[in-house]
Amino acid sequence: MRIAYAMPMRPLGQGQPSGDLHLGTGLAEFLHGRGHEVIPAARLSTRFIYWRPWRWPALLAEAGRSLDIARGADLWLTYHAYYKAPDLIGPWVSRKLNLPYVILQGAYATKHRKRLKSWPGFVLNRRSLNAADLVIANKRRDHENLGRLLPPERLAYVPAGIRSADFRFDAAARARLRREWNVGETPVVLAVAMFRADVKRTSLIFLIESLGILARQGVPFTLVLAGDGPARPELETLAARLLPGRARFLGKVARERLFEVYSAADVFAFPGVNEALGLVYLEAQACGLPVVAFKGWGVVEAVAGNGTGLLTPPGDQAAYAAAVARLLAAPEERRALGRAGRERVLTGFDLDKNLLRVEDLLLAVRERHTAGRAGS
Repeated sequence: MRIAYAMPMRPLGQGQPSGDLHLGTGLAEFLHGRGHEVIPAARLSTRFIYWRPWRWPALLAEAGRSLDIARGADLWLTYHAYYKAPDLIGPWVSRKLNLPYVILQGAYATKHRKRLKSWPGFVLNRRSLNAADLVIANKRRDHENLGRLLPPERLAYVPAGIRSADFRFDAAARARLRREWNVGETPVVLAVAMFRADVKRTSLIFLIESLGILARQGVPFTLVLAGDGPARPELETLAARLLPGRARFLGKVARERLFEVYSAADVFAFPGVNEALGLVYLEAQACGLPVVAFKGWGVVEAVAGNGTGLLTPPGDQAAYAAAVARLLAAPEERRALGRAGRERVLTGFDLDKNLLRVEDLLLAVRERHTAGRAGS
């Protein structure tokens, strides 16, 4: 197939690294690897564009360019459309060219129609969802919410995932890094995140403060943080005060080397405030690490509480600290949860397996559309 492809939030090759950008880019690469021609279209971010009229001329120009680019395509595919970045071009081009229109990672929440700031985005996003021949949700909560808007025949669920071959336990890397970190047999608590001044910062502050409780109790551990961003100086200052001599900041680690860092740790701890899913939880589990996170938001889809990790009530610092302490003191439990986590990723969150399902759905939509045109 020739697929016109758009990512309204962060177009291909643009924006800061994020889970969404990684997944959207991975989808394009997968389809290309399967022999489909992926045509980058709508290369303009629509993030809050409805409140930025100075960008509307660029939107009109991009719509015209996308119309020309998509001529001869078999299908229009949009990755990640929601109220902050609604798909404003895909539905129009698809209608003009009579193309089947599919959204992967569509999201719908009626709460956004109740606030002035989000109401225009809610209306525009709902319009694109209603125009789609198929909306594929990659999170269960999104699938449930979309079911309030769309009939079952126009809705599907395919979980997100990671390439499990890229995340596996490496004993040699574990030994090497632990020597470099000079931790000996001391348990290592790991967090991997972007140090953005938003909910990522909130989660990391909560983590450091929670571990501060354990440090004052004399619990042995070293905290290792992989990532970088504007919040780093604040986090380093906090860690120096609450975890003196116990925290190591690695900075940004190349994605292809992250499995080594996961392999060197004993517990993966990241609270996950407002996480839609959290690819880091899947990466950690694929490398055999037990997880400690909040029991809320999308974390509960990525982590099985008391199965592959320990999930605590959001905001309960004592409970969170106790969960980390429990795993630090229980190597056998850590290993059991880690084995279960690896199996969970392999069976439910293997990206290549799940994208094969997406490909099947796209082919079916194209076939139905072609049959419909032939019968009309």
